[in-house]
Amino acid sequence: MPSTSPASPAVTPPTQPTAGRGTAIVIGLLLLGLAAAGTGIWYQRGQTRRCLDLYGADAARHITAAPRVELVRLAPAGAAGRLTAVDRRDITSAKGLVHLRRGLVEDANFLWPSTAPESRMPESAWDLGLVFSDPAFPEQPPTVLVIDFDESGGHAALVGRPGRVGLGRLEKGLQKWVKGL
Repeated sequence: MPSTSPASPAVTPPTQPTAGRGTAIVIGLLLLGLAAAGTGIWYQRGQTRRCLDLYGADAARHITAAPRVELVRLAPAGAAGRLTAVDRRDITSAKGLVHLRRGLVEDANFLWPSTAPESRMPESAWDLGLVFSDPAFPEQPPTVLVIDFDESGGHAALVGRPGRVGLGRLEKGLQKWVKGL
């Protein structure tokens, strides 16, 4: 009796993958990543351009990343054009500070004047200051942002730099945040 064995299926030899196809995919993904990174940088620059012009790059970096932040309540000093600190508090670990830092460097949160302010605000107008410093580098001067809460619209300015900006969307939330400290 002849043996009956199942017929073995036809075996097809394995095909070699195309080496160029994998390389093209990797290069395509790298280019896509570079394009996305470039778009992100361009977008972020557009969101902070005016703040960078107002503060300067070093001060903006200090505002967003300084290891120590203090809230200072201000009052006019005896000398004309001078302010004195009447209360000083370390708020480095205050809730919401991370969000405030970010908000202070985003253009959309402020009311930008169409022209530069013609005059300086009197020293009595400034209510408080935010002092951003790095104790590891005491020779580096702190960045001081002064703030005015006014019923006609608050303002912010950086000590030592010309110009000021309206608080805009930040004003009510900032007032509430400061009262809660």
